[in-house]
Amino acid sequence: MLTLIRPENAVRIDMAQRTLIEILLPELRAYATAICQSRDAAEDLVQDAVERGLRSDRRPELLEELRPWMFRVIRNLHYDELRKRRVRREYSAEEKRLSDEAGGPDTARDVLIRLAFEKLPPETREVLCLVDIMGLKYAEAAKVMDVPNGTVMSRISRARRALLDVVDGAGTAKQEVTRKT
Repeated sequence: MLTLIRPENAVRIDMAQRTLIEILLPELRAYATAICQSRDAAEDLVQDAVERGLRSDRRPELLEELRPWMFRVIRNLHYDELRKRRVRREYSAEEKRLSDEAGGPDTARDVLIRLAFEKLPPETREVLCLVDIMGLKYAEAAKVMDVPNGTVMSRISRARRALLDVVDGAGTAKQEVTRKT
């Protein structure tokens, strides 16, 4: 059986499996289009699903098993993306609320956040920089950091909390100094 080996990730893809996925492409696109808001998002979803399918060591060998498996991959990727968007919206809303409470654009608060960011450990700064500042997706950040997606998700959660704790702690300390003077 012919196999294709990608040197960058040493993933084996046999040509028969690739052909099966190619056979399913019209159905995969139709399903993705049905659950996405735009054709572009659907196409991206199909590409991500095909990539995941080709990389998987446990993908089904038969077309009748591969078909529902690929649909599940598309569905799971779609709901993962929706979850990420919701978390980012909630995080942004919280940041906006904190910013509004501080009285709108506040240079002092921006400086405080930058100083707090610099106080964080390098691993924490790295994940915050990649995801929140540079705007990378979790999967992209995971590739950069060479860790699983779930690790990025837990690290970003802890990093955001740590940054807010440092900012809130510094804000509390600043208020105490102001009261004493």
